[in-house]
Amino acid sequence: MRLYGLTGGVGMGKSTCATVLAGMGVRVVDTDDLARSFTEPGHPAVKEISRQFGPEVIDSTGRLDRGALARIVFQNSSARAALESILHPRIIAAWKQIVEGWRREDVALGVVVIPLLFETEAEPHFDATVCVACSKASQQERLAQRGWTSDESARRIEAQLPIEDKMARADYVIWSEGEQSVLSPQIERIFHPAK
Repeated sequence: MRLYGLTGGVGMGKSTCATVLAGMGVRVVDTDDLARSFTEPGHPAVKEISRQFGPEVIDSTGRLDRGALARIVFQNSSARAALESILHPRIIAAWKQIVEGWRREDVALGVVVIPLLFETEAEPHFDATVCVACSKASQQERLAQRGWTSDESARRIEAQLPIEDKMARADYVIWSEGEQSVLSPQIERIFHPAK
């Protein structure tokens, strides 16, 4: 199996690329989805997060209040590191288990979407890495559409490796500016030969 790690800046089109790849029949796992699954009510990670950050980060249904937690961790690098120490080992174990399942099924091509791929030094696990990027103006516009203030966006962007560094370290770069019709041919060129 050929295994790709897909990364990029926040709001730069990773999820859109993942959707296109899944539509092509490629096996894809998104670590953001795994992270969300670990923050559902009753999951042991939720209890650990509540102990670390206080009950105010848990809503009345027992679900993680992602907004309240984000306000804490994106203003304090120590808090962010504490959250990552709770979630990252679980996320890494989960995607590795999924990849092993693909190997047992003799899947030809798999993609793991990891926003912090380079930050967590995960690249040795992949045959190749792909960075999804766009202009800073488009990134700001997309994050504003999520309802984030410019300060919130800036803090989240600063929490990651600069996009220029991610692009330089990746084996391939997908430029996600414009419509999906611009994106799909780039994805085809990178992934189709390995299918």
